[in-house]
Amino acid sequence: MNWGYKITVAYLVFVFGILFLVYKTSQEKKDLVTEDYYEKELKYQQVIDASKRTALLSSELKYEVLKNKILITFPDEFINKDVSGEIEIYCPSDENKDVRKSFNHLKNNCIEMSTSNTGLQVIYVNWICEGLSYSYEKKIFI
Repeated sequence: MNWGYKITVAYLVFVFGILFLVYKTSQEKKDLVTEDYYEKELKYQQVIDASKRTALLSSELKYEVLKNKILITFPDEFINKDVSGEIEIYCPSDENKDVRKSFNHLKNNCIEMSTSNTGLQVIYVNWICEGLSYSYEKKIFI
C-alpha cells in the first residue's frame, strides 16, 4: 500500500470518528434546571429578599429524613398562622425524580412529604405568611 492510500484511510478514519462523536453527543440527555430559567432569573431578587427574611427568623427550618418521607418543621413564629407555599425536592441528576407539594396550612407546624429518591437532593421551601414571602434552600443527601 502506497502513501496515498494511507492518507486516504487516515482521513476517512478521522471523518468517521468526528461523525460518530457528533452522533453520540446529539443523543445525550440535556436536562435544564427549569424550563423557564430566564424568567426565574429576572425575579431572583425576590428570592434573595425572601432568603434574608428567613435568616432573621428565631430558628432555621428543620428537616428529618425518615424511611420514605421528609418531615419539615417550621420555626415557632408560624404556629397558628395562615401559611401557604410550596415545597420542592429537586433531584439534580434526573428531573423525573423531582417532587413538588403545595400547602395551605401547617399541621403541628410541620409538613410531611413522601419521596423514594436517594442521593443528592435539594429542598426548596417557599412560603407566604401575613403578606411576607420566605424562602429556604438546603442540599441534603438521602
